[in-house]
Amino acid sequence: MSDHDVIIIGAGSVGSPTAFFLAEAGKKVLVIESLKGAGQGQNKAAIGGTRATHSDPAKIQICLASLDVFSNWKEKTGTDIGWKKGGYCFPVYRENEQTILKGILPIQKRAGLTIDWVEPERVKEVVPGINPEGLLGGTYSPHDGQVSPLMASESFYVEAKKLGAEFKYNETVTGLVMDGNSIKAVKTDKGEYTADIVLNAAGGKATAICKMAGVEIPVIPDSHEAGISAPVEPFLDPLVVDLRPGPDGKTANFYFGQNHEGQIIFCYTPSELFKGENRMCTSEFMPVIARRLVTLIPRFKNLTIRRLWRGLYPMTPDGVAVVGKAPGVDNFYLGIGMCGQGFMMGPGVAQNLASLIINGKPVLDDDVFALLSPERGFYSGKKEALK
Repeated sequence: MSDHDVIIIGAGSVGSPTAFFLAEAGKKVLVIESLKGAGQGQNKAAIGGTRATHSDPAKIQICLASLDVFSNWKEKTGTDIGWKKGGYCFPVYRENEQTILKGILPIQKRAGLTIDWVEPERVKEVVPGINPEGLLGGTYSPHDGQVSPLMASESFYVEAKKLGAEFKYNETVTGLVMDGNSIKAVKTDKGEYTADIVLNAAGGKATAICKMAGVEIPVIPDSHEAGISAPVEPFLDPLVVDLRPGPDGKTANFYFGQNHEGQIIFCYTPSELFKGENRMCTSEFMPVIARRLVTLIPRFKNLTIRRLWRGLYPMTPDGVAVVGKAPGVDNFYLGIGMCGQGFMMGPGVAQNLASLIINGKPVLDDDVFALLSPERGFYSGKKEALK
């Protein structure tokens, strides 16, 4: 007999909430994490934005489920995770972005997202102090929000442990013991454990874990830098995304919001990606992001910046997460390749993985869930419009 019903490799944005939902359903769960605690990898580097404002139906519905979990977590568990319902706003200054955002509105609405195009006056209301020159309008999705990644990961761990889930930290998976088309045991640098099912939720290390089972799934990390200010008087409800490329050629887009403690938290997508796992801060980030922030909202010139950091985006070739049963291995499941959106997708992915493991089917409709399939063609050239 196996020691556990499910072994989860990774206690991050996907692993810890999946442990919670499985334990809530009565499953005996073991989570193995190489770091010193839950959420200490890429989850720790997230800026906390939680949106269902995407262009992919599967991602929209996954994130709607996540929003439901986040927004009701305090009522469910009694624990504050810094939930702030303020929405997302995509202000538009060019016809190109206007065409893109208006073009995907029907897809978003069919998938259940509450979103609309709003005129410039409404954008100025929800984003006080925004530069009005050339503003054409934008999209606004009021049910999106923000959560503290640190508070959320700790709470998922605590609540899962209350339900009987076991967590082993500072322990690295070194191999998977195979028995034909099944995983017989998980080997670490400290021991060997058996389970009926193994779930790979290893973030940037996901491909290496897959290879241990003879499965080839391309997940290649690149890094993005972020920062946070000292608290200021609350004035900004939504998280704001400017899709325009930066005038200096270094940024593809940038985004920011004000968290529940009043701090402005911000990030940009570099035009030339930093591939690999180097997480050292760069000298160029702060001057570049400062110019973009102050150009869009001039009052930001008075911000005091508290700290900067870099985190990894575990990317797939088509920019879509990999969720489901691994091909060719009977008891191996995947929740990987979240493409930098693992925190906002985590609870929704976890619910679907738990349902798939327990009931043999996901929560999402099969045709929507298939968009995340590990068996899809990863090199189709598909790119999501909203990153």
